[in-house]
Formats: sequence, structure tokens, C-alpha cells
Amino acid sequence: MKAVVQRVSQSSVTINNETVAQIQQGLLVLVGIEDADNQEDVVWLTSKIANLRIFGDENNVMNLSLKDINGEMIVVSQFTLHALTKKGNRPSYIKASKPDIAIPLYEAFVKQIELELGKKIQTGQFGADMKVALINDGPVTIIIDTKNKE
Repeated sequence: MKAVVQRVSQSSVTINNETVAQIQQGLLVLVGIEDADNQEDVVWLTSKIANLRIFGDENNVMNLSLKDINGEMIVVSQFTLHALTKKGNRPSYIKASKPDIAIPLYEAFVKQIELELGKKIQTGQFGADMKVALINDGPVTIIIDTKNKE
């Protein structure tokens, strides 16, 4: 499971010209799922993201987590995070899970992050053609891979 975590001052997701998610200060999280992923990956990754200290404290030092600032979150499924680009110029997405595997894990991820944060979060729509807008605050962008837990 891979995630791109972006600290944002605002973000939104639009599908068919309709805004389906919109936040102010918080995180936009893009999540990619592969067949080797499981519930253990979900639990580890959601805990890591919820507790990541990437928000400024009173001295503007990154010491606070999303939990600490009571920030908002949007989670968007992003199969292209598993793109293979070694050969040729057309990425291969063979490592990305098909919907029958990815959807249940994506839904489990959303439920688990809501438990971690103690509140509902907003999402895109799995498989939809989404327009994702954001103002990256910092910019702060962090890539996390559950297959590389350091």
C-alpha cells in the first residue's frame, strides 16, 4: 500500500462538475493498493498518517499531527501510484490491484483512518474520473510505502 500525503491549506475533489469533497487545513491522501496489501497494512498506514507530525507548533516547528490540530482529510484512491516505468514510455499498472481486491481495502482504510481520527473524513469516489485541487501548504509532500516500513 502506498500513500502520498500532502499537507494542504485547502483541497477539493470534483466529479462531473460536482464537488464531492472539500476541506480547509488538513491532509490530502492519495492511496494506491496492490494485491500483496492486507489489513495489517491498513492499520499500520492509517496510524502512521494520523500521527505524522507535519504541522507547525507555536514556534512554527513541525511537531503537531493532524490529530493535534483537529485537521480535516480527503482520501482519494490512486492506482497510478503503482505505475511501473522501467520499460518504455507507457507506464504499466499491472501491480495495482483490480477493484475486487482494492475496493474492500480502500473502504477498510477509510474506516480505520476515521477510527484513528475519531471523526468522519471525506473521500473521492473509487474508479471515478476525479478532478483533485489542492493548495499544498509548505509545500509538504510525503510518500509512505507499507512494504518499506523504516
